[in-house]
Amino acid sequence: MENYEREFYDKMATSETMLFDRFRKKESLNGNWNYTVDQYDTCLRQRWFDEIYYDDCGNTLPVDFSFDGWDMMSLPCSWNVTDKMYLLYDGSMVYTKKFIYEKQNDDEHMILKIGAANYLCRVFINKQYVGMHRGGSTPCYFDITEFLQHDNRIIIQVDSTRRSNQVPAMNTDWFNYGGIYRDIDLFRVPKIYIKDFKLALLPDSGFKKINVSVSMSEKYSGTAKLSINELGISQNIDIVNGYGELILDAEPTLWSPENPKLYDVSLECAEDKIHDKVGFREIRVKGMDIVLNGKPLFLRGISCHEESVKNGKALTDEERLENIQIAKELGCNFMRVAHYPHSEKMAQLADELGLLLWEEVPVYWDIHFNSEDTYNDAENQLKELITRDFNRASVIIWSVGNENPDTDDRLSFMKRLADCAHKTDPTRPVSAACLVNEEKNAIEDRLEEYLDIIGLNEYCGWYTADWNKLPELFKNSKPKKPVIITEFGADAYPHLRGTISDKGTEDYQAFVYEKQIENIRKTSYIKGMTPWILYDFRCPRRTARNQKFYNTKGLLSTDKKYKKPAFYVLRDFYNSISGN
Repeated sequence: MENYEREFYDKMATSETMLFDRFRKKESLNGNWNYTVDQYDTCLRQRWFDEIYYDDCGNTLPVDFSFDGWDMMSLPCSWNVTDKMYLLYDGSMVYTKKFIYEKQNDDEHMILKIGAANYLCRVFINKQYVGMHRGGSTPCYFDITEFLQHDNRIIIQVDSTRRSNQVPAMNTDWFNYGGIYRDIDLFRVPKIYIKDFKLALLPDSGFKKINVSVSMSEKYSGTAKLSINELGISQNIDIVNGYGELILDAEPTLWSPENPKLYDVSLECAEDKIHDKVGFREIRVKGMDIVLNGKPLFLRGISCHEESVKNGKALTDEERLENIQIAKELGCNFMRVAHYPHSEKMAQLADELGLLLWEEVPVYWDIHFNSEDTYNDAENQLKELITRDFNRASVIIWSVGNENPDTDDRLSFMKRLADCAHKTDPTRPVSAACLVNEEKNAIEDRLEEYLDIIGLNEYCGWYTADWNKLPELFKNSKPKKPVIITEFGADAYPHLRGTISDKGTEDYQAFVYEKQIENIRKTSYIKGMTPWILYDFRCPRRTARNQKFYNTKGLLSTDKKYKKPAFYVLRDFYNSISGN
């Protein structure tokens, strides 16, 4: 068996190599890149990056590439929407670009950030292998200082191939967009720099204490200075062997969807200085309630994929803003961003505009739960997500998976992930979207023991056709923790009308929402819901005449220009309970 990839699996970028970069000055590598489809991984097999054009005698050699003669693609983007011939392409694509590096001082480090590349990503600079990353929805960082010259060629190989040992695996219910679909940036940092910076209200402190932690790039010992001018805070933090932590007294105005108050926070240490905009709030589970800032709340939510007709997964900020605005028009205070980490810009916008978020990693359906390599992939994606979005007040729940069969291997796998989430971030609840125990028609999953909130996907009225099972489900269940109905819904092709017995019509979808809401209203342990889904999205599994390779369970059409009748059913319900 070939092992041409073996040498390109080391130098892995992980959560441990991440850099706190928000508001740092960046130099963008977005824009035009030369590219080629590389279906047979010839770039790796023939080592194109070595750029050997002559033999030892100076004779020219034939090569199978022409970096600067290739066509151009503007990054970031999903390659599937750039040209019809790439629509269904799964495989390897090679990108290259030249750039100039002017050193500003001898001690600076240059950090390359790739916001997201699906799924494997390998970087080469000036004929040298820099490193790789796996995971299609979280960022990767590489210190490229030692590889740089004045004139530079960077090559990035991205491989979107679905593999059984990956997270997610071969089979999903969404489209496998390929490419580098988030920003590519360079950051200049000093020799010793602030690597990570976390701050949040200390749980159960009466909203009067803030916990701050600082991690440095080296085992530096000294002092960091934290400033939150609006709160009158100017505090030194002792840094020992590269780490410092402090609990300080403060009484910030609490962040909430109704009052999304953010504070300018700055931190200085050694020669580095960073800042962030942070909201302070406390999210807890107390008994059967989900409690924000000491007050129980009902999560009026909706699920949403990261996709647009024009841009695939490479959403613009305007498209993200549009999604939040539509959710707010619907009466939402909450959104489940499924089934993988969406852009960090989504959480930043949610912070500013006041929308609570459920964020999750794509441990989706049935993956290799008995594989340690697969687990390590999932855990790293979870840690990268938590590290990236820890300071975002809008993010209130980490989800470790969706619709996994309740087996022994899965229980062990998911328990470890839940434990990891709790350890990495003890300030937020952990959940997962579980399945109904069909045999008992009850909310029952062994994973519940390790979760703070139970997520439940149930499709009574759709995949479960017997409506009687819905009230029976809620009556049969005796959960000991609050429940969020993370999915329910029905397909409805836009403008297709019929009776409430005609599945696939807008009328039947609206009827499903009415029946679901009727039963959810009467069930006290249900503390929130995120129906499936905000708008229709592309999915290769969906081949029926009224699907046309789209999941049509959206409340809006795929272009978001048309609202189906169920949108107004849900909006009326949310408006009737807002403020409760």
